[in-house]
Order: sequence, then C-alpha cells, then structure tokens
Amino acid sequence: MKLNWGTGIVIAIVGFIGFIMYFVVTMSTGKNFNHDLVTEKYYQQELEFQNKLDATKNAKALKKNIKIEKVTEGIKVHFPTDFNPKDIKGKVFLYRPSDKQLDFEIPISISETYLLVPEKRLLGGRWNITVSWNYKNKDYLFQKELVY
Repeated sequence: MKLNWGTGIVIAIVGFIGFIMYFVVTMSTGKNFNHDLVTEKYYQQELEFQNKLDATKNAKALKKNIKIEKVTEGIKVHFPTDFNPKDIKGKVFLYRPSDKQLDFEIPISISETYLLVPEKRLLGGRWNITVSWNYKNKDYLFQKELVY
C-alpha cells in the first residue's frame, strides 16, 4: 500500500487530535489535578462582600488593631486593649491554600485580651487568617497572610 500526501496529512491530524484528547481526558479525570473553587459558597460570599468592606474599614479605623504573634504554644491573636474581652464575639478562620482539609474555625470566647490558636492544629507553611468579630454591635474584620 502506497501513502500519498493526503493520507499522510489525515494521519497526522488524527494523531494530533488523539494526542490532545488523551491530555484532556487525563487532566479531567486525574486525582492529582483537583479543580475546586476556593470556597463552596462562592456566590453567597460575593453578596456579603460590601459587609466585609465595611467591617475592614471599621477595623482599620481603630487606634490599635489586632496583632498576630507566633509563640511556642501556637499563634496568639491580640485584640485591642481598650475592648472588654467578654464583649468580643466572633470567629477566627484559618485557611490553608494548599489543602482545604486543614482549614478550621475557632469561635472567639476569651477572658484575656488574646486568643491562642493551638500549635497542634497548625502545620508549617502558608496560612490566611481571618478574624471577624463584633463589639458593641459594630462589626470588624482583620485578614492577614502568615507563614507558620
């Protein structure tokens, strides 16, 4: 059987399409290539965005904002000293960009001016910490990226 130019071009195109389809199927079904959204409730969080902007603005207007400190026991989240610790309500959310299984949330219930995030819950690497709290019916939001 003799191959001419037309047959060679058709074989090359079919080979190229097969090659591309192999990679599309491999990337779509492979467990190593997980294509999750950053959060499951993406659109709901988008609607709450203005509230977050206002809370962030309130936090930046404080004389002393939250201070994050690494200690041997974990991470200390220091609240402003002019706030009464018993009136602070909210949550601390730690987000691990590399693995959503490590994300966790701690409710704020303190008697001192700081909250301790235990070291046993933290693995070394990058974390995004979000502290959202309410004090005397005013919302505050603090976000920071840290490496533990």
